[in-house]
Amino acid sequence: MTKIGVLGTNGLRVGLLGGSFDPPHEGHLHITDQAFKAFNLDKIWWLVSPGNPLKLGEPVPREKRIEACNKLINNSDVFVSDIEYRLNTRYTADTIKGLRRLYPNISFVWLMGADNLVIFHQWENWNWIIENIPLGVMARPGEQIKAGLSKTATRYRRFRLFQCKAGLLARLKPPAWSLIGGPMQSSSSSQIRSKGQWC
Repeated sequence: MTKIGVLGTNGLRVGLLGGSFDPPHEGHLHITDQAFKAFNLDKIWWLVSPGNPLKLGEPVPREKRIEACNKLINNSDVFVSDIEYRLNTRYTADTIKGLRRLYPNISFVWLMGADNLVIFHQWENWNWIIENIPLGVMARPGEQIKAGLSKTATRYRRFRLFQCKAGLLARLKPPAWSLIGGPMQSSSSSQIRSKGQWC
């Protein structure tokens, strides 16, 4: 298996933004920009997934989604990857295990929107995930309060890093997580698909 082309990975802080990207949109760019600023990251990898196990149906072919991601991105520190296909993983915990085997010297942070923190306890091996990789959670419209009161936030509240110290997240031993506020972007892939603007 060919590794993602990264030079000098020792000490690199990399955010992982997983998703179907079906389609990618301005909201993905917005949370990527927010994550760079809040969590002091060197790179962010967009992990184009085979599909979301919590959602019905399959996304459009990966080649189309990867091409659309690359057209949208205008930052050389953002890399689009189909590594979940190559690792043959459909669950986040398995993807993280595979990436850590391939890149033992990289400090990874798993990135997600606040809407995902609300349902994070439904993810396969969710306890393992938060106990093995820092979580960087970005603001999403209408989700901040629910995220802060979620099962995950409640159970792991003593490991929360508040926004003023979020830049330390990539260097902390898990469990560690941060839920940041700030400007929000309401775009969503499901809205775009429902309007027939992607097929």
